Amino acid sequence: MKFHTKITAQFECSLERAFKTPMLCDVTKVHTGFLIMPKVTHTTDDANWGQIGSSKKVYVAPSLSQKGGFASMDSVLERIENEYWKIKVDHFQSWMLGFTAFVGEWKTTAIAEGKILVEYSYTLHAKNPLLYPLNWLFTHTFWRVYMRRVLENIRTMAYEHEPYLFE
Repeated sequence: MKFHTKITAQFECSLERAFKTPMLCDVTKVHTGFLIMPKVTHTTDDANWGQIGSSKKVYVAPSLSQKGGFASMDSVLERIENEYWKIKVDHFQSWMLGFTAFVGEWKTTAIAEGKILVEYSYTLHAKNPLLYPLNWLFTHTFWRVYMRRVLENIRTMAYEHEPYLFE
């Protein structure tokens, strides 16, 4: 079963900043932790990160839901320059409410000079029908709140011209 959620925002920066910042800047400043979601501490095996087919190992701090250390894999599925990213998060190292993968999408559209529409969505994949009500609730409540926090971290980084770590 797939559970989908989406949020939108308007960024006031260049199209390039709105597009590149979430994927190519320091992920520890994007995923800073919130309640049960641990803070990302670093990544490894990321030499080609940002290119289609690339992946990286994600490490997190201890939290209520994770012991810390290696947590998951991120993979770039699609990249259309200054327009669209699609990534997959999987190989979870701790139980994630029965979810098997999260597929995230980040779409940027110039709507005026220096005004960018950002459409940020996630499809969360689960396989245990007994957990579907909990999966739906998590996706449409907690995960949306978490996404909003991530989006605001990205907005701040875009506005402050955070350097890209990857190309």
